[in-house]
Amino acid sequence: MPTPDSTRKTLRSVLAVLVFLLTGALLSAPAASARPEAPEAAVPAATLTEVTGFGANPSNLQMYVYAPDALPARPAVLVAVHWCGGSGPAMHSGTPYAQLADRHKFVVIYPSVTRASKCFDVSSPQALRRGGGSDPVGIKSMIDWVTSTYSADTARVYATGISSGAMMTNVLLGDYPDVFAAGSAFAGVPFGCFATTDGSEWNSACAGGTVVRTPQQWGDLVRGAYPGYTGPRPRMQVWHGSEDDVLRYPNFGEQIKQWTNVRGLGQTPAATDTPQSGWTRTRYGGTGDQAPVEAISLQGVGHNLYTWDMADRVITFFGLASGGGPTPQPPAGPCKVTASTNAWSTGLTASVTITNTGTSTVAGWRLGFTLPAGQTITNGWGATYSPASGAVTATNATYNGTLAPNASVTIGYQANHTGNSAAPGSFTLNGVACTTS
Repeated sequence: MPTPDSTRKTLRSVLAVLVFLLTGALLSAPAASARPEAPEAAVPAATLTEVTGFGANPSNLQMYVYAPDALPARPAVLVAVHWCGGSGPAMHSGTPYAQLADRHKFVVIYPSVTRASKCFDVSSPQALRRGGGSDPVGIKSMIDWVTSTYSADTARVYATGISSGAMMTNVLLGDYPDVFAAGSAFAGVPFGCFATTDGSEWNSACAGGTVVRTPQQWGDLVRGAYPGYTGPRPRMQVWHGSEDDVLRYPNFGEQIKQWTNVRGLGQTPAATDTPQSGWTRTRYGGTGDQAPVEAISLQGVGHNLYTWDMADRVITFFGLASGGGPTPQPPAGPCKVTASTNAWSTGLTASVTITNTGTSTVAGWRLGFTLPAGQTITNGWGATYSPASGAVTATNATYNGTLAPNASVTIGYQANHTGNSAAPGSFTLNGVACTTS
């Protein structure tokens, strides 16, 4: 018979073994807090792929993604929005954005409507308010999925669309000014123009071009979508045919009113030209390829204005044309610009020296340049600067407006930045490109 003492000794031995085994197991197992989360899976490269479960999606949109081979770190993102009756795959096959993505290395999102009309919701109160619901919320979730999956550059997110997709482009830039750097709308209407309160998707007054407002009223509609927002606003490019019988031509001018007001600009173009026969292009707030607002009117063209080659101009306006793509610039002129920055955590100072390398005196000058994404000028000297971000024009002061041949003037500015503290890469003097050094 075992004695009580021998039983206690046996139990103590068993417990000691168990403690030893548990201690070893705990020491050899990784800590729960150190276990990495499973990464989201990227889609197959160079293949249009549907993504599901991408986040909040109140209107049951479908999401298609095209990501080219050999993406760089922090790629840009383009949202390409289809027309009424279209789909994400139709937008993919009917436009060259995938091929341009292959060339310039950005990711394309193709949202796709599932409701019967196959039109995007640009009219409901939910759609016209940041985070209000409906299609814009689903598209924002798509962007969040792509930026997370590909570590995309959140300062380089863009939207473009045709017809219903153009209207949605206006809505996206109004609802999410902090998300989009720029948009391009083909045959659309201003933000809020299609608003309805009876559940209808169609607004005949807006479509017919009879909704006319002041620039301030149009701008207030955009600002009302995100009350209290005071950050930078996206640049906008609008296209319209003068014979559009679906979304009438007056909507072209109303969009110009809206986005120039949103960007704090007047109604007088900084530049007007004819890039192709029958086209009239006006630029507001700047004269270069990335002006704050650019508008292209196509004489004698109807609603189906989109042609394959127009996408190159969209990509150039967005600033995505790099390496192998067309990047139209003015011919080099008789000027040279040297620019440098001195940066700290969230700010910088820039010094810009303009030299007249020509043989004629410059009497009054405007220096055009585009700030890197995330930079905003807070003050400047030697010139007046407008607007504070994006495509900026620096206009001479009263005391330095004359530049004799071989003479120079140095100006400067202070700016905030969100990570990119570089100086602008190119400059124009009175609309003509300068050499840089």
